[in-house]
Amino acid sequence: MRLPRRMRAATATVGLTCAAALTLAACGSDSGDGATGSGEIRVVASTNVWGSVAQAVAGDRIEVQSLITEPSADPHSYEASPADAAAISDASLVVYNGGGYDQFVDDILDSTGAGAATVDAMALFESGIGSDLDDGHDHSAGSAPEDETHGGETHAAEEGDAHAGHDHSGVNEHVWYDLAAADAVAHAVADRLAELDPAGADTYRANADAFHSQLHEVTDVTAAIAAAHANTPVAQTESIGHYLVTSAKLEDRTPADFTNAIENGTDPSPAAIAATRQLLLDKQVDVLIHNPQTEDKVSRDMRATADSAGIPVVEVTETLPEGVDYIQWQKQTAEALSAALDAAR
Repeated sequence: MRLPRRMRAATATVGLTCAAALTLAACGSDSGDGATGSGEIRVVASTNVWGSVAQAVAGDRIEVQSLITEPSADPHSYEASPADAAAISDASLVVYNGGGYDQFVDDILDSTGAGAATVDAMALFESGIGSDLDDGHDHSAGSAPEDETHGGETHAAEEGDAHAGHDHSGVNEHVWYDLAAADAVAHAVADRLAELDPAGADTYRANADAFHSQLHEVTDVTAAIAAAHANTPVAQTESIGHYLVTSAKLEDRTPADFTNAIENGTDPSPAAIAATRQLLLDKQVDVLIHNPQTEDKVSRDMRATADSAGIPVVEVTETLPEGVDYIQWQKQTAEALSAALDAAR
């Protein structure tokens, strides 16, 4: 039996990262005030997804280093190298997903006692601050539960607004598909960089506001999907596309037993597999959403079943394809979903 997804990464990396951290801690150059000993500001992101968001804010002033960049990589099972540990240990700012998704970051920070500022996307996601992305439901946005002002725009926290529209009984960790979570990360990065580099504060906040505006290129697509295909049934080989499905107002009919097993890192029962396969064979869904980065025998079988039934398959991934930034990637994914739904009519 496989370990839960959030524990697989921790188990795979904790020994290496802790050992590397102990070796590197003595030579770390962090000055304790968020800047390195040389005065250079270093920004490190766990994946190129969050690296792209951070780079959009940093602009030409700072080059962001992303640790996981391979299109075929699975961040859940990523094993951090000593070089990764050194990069995090020496960073001024670390941007990562959090929630156990990229556990190696927390392992390294805890082991080295590094004084880097951090932006944790899951923490922002769960902070419950409203957003005006206007994609049909509330999202978190901002860098803390208290009121924040970014570029003249106030994001006010409302008590009890725990990311309305989402089920928090088991929070889905793939928050980079939640556009307002990405918006929250961008503004939090701007705030952190403004503290580290006051001379660039206006630039960072303007870049974050520009990123916010660009997100509407994606929400325009998901809003169009919602208008044309509301409540259309879809299935997923894993729930990576949860927030995309939610924003597009689609109905995920994947059997709960199948989804829960995948997310808990266990093998779905024969009954859950049979039910999911039958869902596809009977064409009870219009689209199958599939993550090729975590393919196994079960997910390959589901994709093959969808292909044989003539159900369009839309690929969603956990890292950026080469040559595109976050906005381009999210827009392309939403457009692929839209095209697949149109084709299924």
